[in-house]
Amino acid sequence: MTDTSPGHQVHDLLVIGGGPAGAATAYWAATAGLDTVMIERKTFPRDKTCGDGLPPRAVHQLDEMGLGSVLEGYHRFDGLRAIAHGRTMEMAWPDHPVYPSHGYVVRRCDLDAFVADHAVGAGATLLQGTEGLRPLDPPPGSPDGAIGGAVVLDKASGTEHEIRARHVVIADGSNSRFGRVLGTTRDRTYPMGMAIRGYFESPLHDDPWIESSLDVRDRNGNAIPGYGWIFPVGNGTINVGIGLLSTFRDYREVNTSHLFEEFAHTLPEHWQIDPTSPIAPPTGGRLPMAGSVGPKAGPNWLVVGDAAGAVNPFNGEGIDYAYETGRLAAGLIAEAAARGEDAVLARYPDLLDEEYGLYFKVARLFAKVIGNPILIRELTRVGMHSQPLMEWALRVMANLLRDEDRGAAEAAYSAIAGMVRLVPDRLVAS
Repeated sequence: MTDTSPGHQVHDLLVIGGGPAGAATAYWAATAGLDTVMIERKTFPRDKTCGDGLPPRAVHQLDEMGLGSVLEGYHRFDGLRAIAHGRTMEMAWPDHPVYPSHGYVVRRCDLDAFVADHAVGAGATLLQGTEGLRPLDPPPGSPDGAIGGAVVLDKASGTEHEIRARHVVIADGSNSRFGRVLGTTRDRTYPMGMAIRGYFESPLHDDPWIESSLDVRDRNGNAIPGYGWIFPVGNGTINVGIGLLSTFRDYREVNTSHLFEEFAHTLPEHWQIDPTSPIAPPTGGRLPMAGSVGPKAGPNWLVVGDAAGAVNPFNGEGIDYAYETGRLAAGLIAEAAARGEDAVLARYPDLLDEEYGLYFKVARLFAKVIGNPILIRELTRVGMHSQPLMEWALRVMANLLRDEDRGAAEAAYSAIAGMVRLVPDRLVAS
């Protein structure tokens, strides 16, 4: 490992974490000419608990990074198949002037490795097996709250080193260790997601639809909380998972392993899986949602992706917002470096609020609604009898609304958003 002890190189940017948010930050920062170092606690390829689906917003960001041709080597899907109350509905991704009408399924062990490698190709330095432990003191005269980089652990040698940097981005995921040392906390009035997933062999591994089960029941026909997913991976396997929100009354008492087992045993027969034989033990995790983690900015540091709680409560998607917030953070840091004025970074929370604030507020109210099993069951029952209504729901939940199209779906969403604007934040949180 290069000696980066005091008195040696001071980098423009240190990125803590090499996942989607960190790799996007590093790529865009390096492209802007910044001397960028990205550290990753594990060594690629490494797996992550995830549905592995790349929805249109994420595909767009990867295309913008020049990775479209790489994605074409993976399984493409064209929309969502929803199953509930004995009915099945297939919905293509909606047309959009910016985002494509397709997605991909890419296992995270592949995806994160090639995006991080792409950042290296753009000029960033990647240090794998390197964990950010704690912030370094900044140079004398720095504003309160500024940091001078990080003390990191080289896990192979067991030695600590210093990496000094003028700016730092925290992108170490939903359980952000570095963020907590820095003082970030989750607002517990916001929803938290919990999910578990595994892989099974299936002859429908290349099905053109991802599938969502909106009325999940156990082997005895009893309703169980949450929603299930089946994502064809295209390599002989499917990704099967189930998630639920903390707004569900008995959230803390739910045994996710049991939940996963029951869901696997009740998968539709067309997937032809052996529910007793996942190809590896299922893994799970918790996700802070709706921008629930803060502060998101300091004098010379920013927090991005899951570490900032940038996960959509409508559907548990976080990867698209990871790429987007990483790009936004890199742009602000490049501007701050060019102007020699770190005050630019103070705009970051407001820019996040402009982009996601109202949408996440609506999603938080939705999360409260679906915490009531009886209510969500009736809503899905009604929805499954109306293709236009379900297509509108897909557009809203995937955050694919068109600003210039004032059709029925957008008008309905605007009406909801207008009502939400009148609801005090304290009532949304309660």
